[in-house]
Amino acid sequence: MKNKVLLLTIIYMGLFFACNEEKFLQESPLDFLSGENAYKTEEDFDAAIVDFYRLTRLEFFGRDENRPMDYLYGTDIVFDGEPGVQRHTNMTAAYDPTGSIARSHWDFFYTLIAQCNTTINRLSDSSLDADQQKEVEAIARFFRGLSYRTLAYLYGGVPIVIDEVKSPKTDYVRETKENTLKQAIDDVLFAAENLPDITEVRDGEVSSPAAYHLLSELYISAGLYTEAIDAASEVIDNPALELMQTRFGSRATETPGDVYWDLFRMNNQNRSAGNTEAIWVIQYETDLPGGASSSASLKNGGNFLMERHHGPFVRDLKIDGENPFSWPIGDYTGGRGIGWAISTQYFSNTIWESDFDNDIRNANHNFVREFVATNPNSSYYGQVISTEDPALADKVPSRQFYAYQTKCTTPFNHPDNLYSNKETLALKSSAGATYTDQYMFRLAETYLLRAEAYFMDGNPDKAAADINVVRARANANPVAAEEVSLGYILDERMREFGVEEKRRITLMRTGTLYERVKKCNPYYTNPETNGDGVGMLEKYNLWPIPQSAIEANTDAVLQQNPGYN
Repeated sequence: MKNKVLLLTIIYMGLFFACNEEKFLQESPLDFLSGENAYKTEEDFDAAIVDFYRLTRLEFFGRDENRPMDYLYGTDIVFDGEPGVQRHTNMTAAYDPTGSIARSHWDFFYTLIAQCNTTINRLSDSSLDADQQKEVEAIARFFRGLSYRTLAYLYGGVPIVIDEVKSPKTDYVRETKENTLKQAIDDVLFAAENLPDITEVRDGEVSSPAAYHLLSELYISAGLYTEAIDAASEVIDNPALELMQTRFGSRATETPGDVYWDLFRMNNQNRSAGNTEAIWVIQYETDLPGGASSSASLKNGGNFLMERHHGPFVRDLKIDGENPFSWPIGDYTGGRGIGWAISTQYFSNTIWESDFDNDIRNANHNFVREFVATNPNSSYYGQVISTEDPALADKVPSRQFYAYQTKCTTPFNHPDNLYSNKETLALKSSAGATYTDQYMFRLAETYLLRAEAYFMDGNPDKAAADINVVRARANANPVAAEEVSLGYILDERMREFGVEEKRRITLMRTGTLYERVKKCNPYYTNPETNGDGVGMLEKYNLWPIPQSAIEANTDAVLQQNPGYN
């Protein structure tokens, strides 16, 4: 039979190639897409812009279960519940120049930069009118500026490319960090001056206030504090933006709850939901055609897996030989969390000491410490089990039990498709993602950026005033001007944002990663728990330049960061 099939195949191929070759090769395509005609119409540029948003969403939230979490692990806010290099245990291995952490973020941002450059360079030959061209350029330069900003924080000075690269190039050289930040500032300033106001864009689209917010942060990094204050004020003074002060949105009538809790509930993140605090929100559109999130598959290459990382693995908690919790349950026990991103004691306790009982951000429905036992077969069923119980001191914090933020999950409100039994809130094995849109920028951060700029500019009174706008909404006691420091501002950012923040960016931006980890996160400081016999090192204030980039750059030297040679 095999011989017969082979013979028929040979005969067919012979007949095929015996056809008139000239006639066979004469093709008259009706239409085709190539690099030369791909950027002509408004629809072409819309497609390019959609990909800017897609790449940004993947980089910071949904690429896989590991790389978006690089912005949390190895910082002062969480530590690894199941030691592994992907969660920055063994920092020597995690930050190896040949490893995936340094390489993947570098590659992703340069992919985004390349797409921005191509879009900008092709505008002059397009059918877009002058106004359309300027807006597209503003969007592309926003994303290019965002990319260079993040590269500068993570790696220091990097090669700057602002033109479309049409042939192989192997002679890149690094610019200084100052010049890299200057490029980011130039791009984002252009965006700020040419993007529409926030009232003129759809949910999820970048706007002039989003650019001014980013510009304020960049000016701080460049030591331009007056400019940073002015940029932040452009956002804060925008009449369309203000902090949310009262209950709102899809679950506003539920108790317990408060305005801070409402900020993180499903369908509450966007301006269309009445949220005037949101400046730029990453859109997920769970289970909608074209959406980035699916409840049908956990690791679909798009879901944001914060619930999986930050929710405790209560399934394995034992007290007196009993397991008090059923798991996974879609309530305040953390959904289908598996206890990887454990809150540091500094995050869960130390920063709240002055306002433990009155700061709403620390209320149990926002930062869970009291868990109601859910296992009907346990003698603890229905009882409150607290992370603050001295009798459980040997179990807290552990992968199985620790205080965590509910913004990582959707308590009592997972997508219906994820319940195996909705009456008991039991979840399927496909649960574990966070099914809400995600903030990139919100106004509370703009206030804290301006406070930082005021403080660095020698004006602690105005810094305290801005911090207290955020603290007043949280019902926290005001801070006095003499108490303000960079450390205090970093603490306030931790209180306000927690796991919502891309914490590594903040700490690398301020040059404080090493000192904050040494102060706040003994797991990564301890050579034994860190897994490499060394622990946190000062050189980790920057990541290494990927070895793959150095080796591919055969016609020039791409210098490695200090300490990684």
